[in-house]
Amino acid sequence: MCQRGGIEMYVAKHRRYVVKRMPDTGQQHHATCVSYEPEPGQSGLGELVGEAIIERSPESIELCVDFPLSRVPGRTTARSAAQELTEINSPRQRMSLRAVMHFLFERAGFNRWYPAMEGKRTQGVVHKHLLEAADGVHTKGVALSERLYVPEPFHAEHRSEIAERRRSKLAALRSPDSDVQFRMALVLGEYKGDEASPLGRKVWVKHMPDAPLFIDAKTWERIERAYGNLFEARHADTKTKQRVVICALIYAKREHTYQIDTASFMLTTGHWIPIEGTHEVDLIEALTQQRRRFIKPLRYDARSPASFPNVLLLDTGAKPSPLHVLSASMDPRERAAKERVIKAQSDAPWVWYTGKPIPPLPEPASRMPFTLQSRVAASE
Repeated sequence: MCQRGGIEMYVAKHRRYVVKRMPDTGQQHHATCVSYEPEPGQSGLGELVGEAIIERSPESIELCVDFPLSRVPGRTTARSAAQELTEINSPRQRMSLRAVMHFLFERAGFNRWYPAMEGKRTQGVVHKHLLEAADGVHTKGVALSERLYVPEPFHAEHRSEIAERRRSKLAALRSPDSDVQFRMALVLGEYKGDEASPLGRKVWVKHMPDAPLFIDAKTWERIERAYGNLFEARHADTKTKQRVVICALIYAKREHTYQIDTASFMLTTGHWIPIEGTHEVDLIEALTQQRRRFIKPLRYDARSPASFPNVLLLDTGAKPSPLHVLSASMDPRERAAKERVIKAQSDAPWVWYTGKPIPPLPEPASRMPFTLQSRVAASE
């Protein structure tokens, strides 16, 4: 009932009965409605929908990913003699580990913010909603929920029970098939730190103090070169501190010893809102302090996030208001691309040049549609 005449929805059962929007109708809802979804082109999601993200039914989604969930020892591709070319296939787009991480965070709603969420995004909430986001998602013929581990809140007095549940979950890494050397699982949580070990590095994930992840030293050096700016951002001189989230593809090199095969990292605010860098922190902080409603568009596998708004403000009317950030520390090509996007907009865009004070934000609408108020209040 967020729009005049109403918008068709349906009832689904995910542990309990819930009202959900129909496929491809997210843009029809009012921007302040909890069922609103931006147009796919407003984030990196648009490049993947229908290609790497396939909705088989409202309750079933298939992801085409570019990483394995199992490895077979000694198998190589046999070389054959040159043959006549009989067909040409168009390569199918596949999701990286980062894109899967963004997909889960968006499906869990962590790139959205409503004022009533203040103080409620605890580790328990993150654990619950990320696992629920994996329900109904399949990749390579495997239910993602079976291979995803998100640490539950750690309490020292319950250490043994928590460890037993973790071991039970990660028992999926042990394969009964003798042809498969090892299965893979995803660990998704907050990166805490790393330290030297006899065979490389130990990587610590928060709320997993008794189960480090292991990685060889050379691979970790590559990670530090690629994600050094994210690790530094945790210690940036900002009003609020950021988190670094790790999504690690792991296997059991030996029983109950977890080795990292592939890893991706993501910067988030203290409220677990994914961000591209510290240049967005002050804007996100201002929006949360002013109790505004907004969406943070995510990059997924897009080459550049410059073509997307840094934030979509939801409380200014029926359509969201895009907010753009330009920083002197941006890569020159990224900055030039962002400037071209801003100039191409028909309406006068809201732009913040980070060397200057934040300009006044678009005013919130005086009131949201009457039929919507109770739904938003219930969701918060």
